[in-house]
Amino acid sequence: MLRSIKQLYGDKLGASDGEIGHVKDFYFDDLNWAIRYLVVDTGSWLSGRQVLISPHSLGRLDQPEKIVRVNLTRKQIENSPSIDTHKPVSRQYEEEYYRYYGWPYYWQGGALWGMSGFPVLEMPAIPVAGEPNVSGAKPDTAEAHLRSAQAVNGYNLRSGEETVGHVCDFMMDAESWAIGQLVVRTGNRFSGKDVLVPTKQVQRIGYEESTVFVDLAGEPVIHSASDSIVSGAATE
Repeated sequence: MLRSIKQLYGDKLGASDGEIGHVKDFYFDDLNWAIRYLVVDTGSWLSGRQVLISPHSLGRLDQPEKIVRVNLTRKQIENSPSIDTHKPVSRQYEEEYYRYYGWPYYWQGGALWGMSGFPVLEMPAIPVAGEPNVSGAKPDTAEAHLRSAQAVNGYNLRSGEETVGHVCDFMMDAESWAIGQLVVRTGNRFSGKDVLVPTKQVQRIGYEESTVFVDLAGEPVIHSASDSIVSGAATE
């Protein structure tokens, strides 16, 4: 089942012992096209602070209600490593974050989530600050490839010499958190048509040019996205 990321903005998030804020943004991995974190605006609870929530604490995201359930306590979230959302998320920060929660590193192993294709854990998250990561392996200090979905929204989509349209949403799998398609508005920004472009067609994202470069040779654009986007229904 696929979900529109745009339709999750503003949804409330509930910890095991109370609300913690609402969804403000998503950070995705631009190498593997997977959502790695929700960015949470904590409002007056942690005034002036935003926190990151990993899908490890969420699991599937196919509930019909407008509140996202988080398998963490408010105290765990409050004591988690602080993030400066004005700077790129570093691998050093991610290592500290994952050590705090005792989760295996997603960047180690061949699958989408390290050793697994899904962010599923047998044990609930328990802060283990100062303890070795549960993966038992030496951390990979390579550069993190995390990007803001809000920032990429609006980027032009270019195939060869032609600008096809602009990115207006992302469709992700509700179980694996993998982004499978970009929603692209073609034609006029107000009266154009929304179409779906598979992320496997993306060659690179040019952040300086605010452009997503794709290879659509021999693969016509693309399936209409009007039903799933306009109605708000998930796409099978």
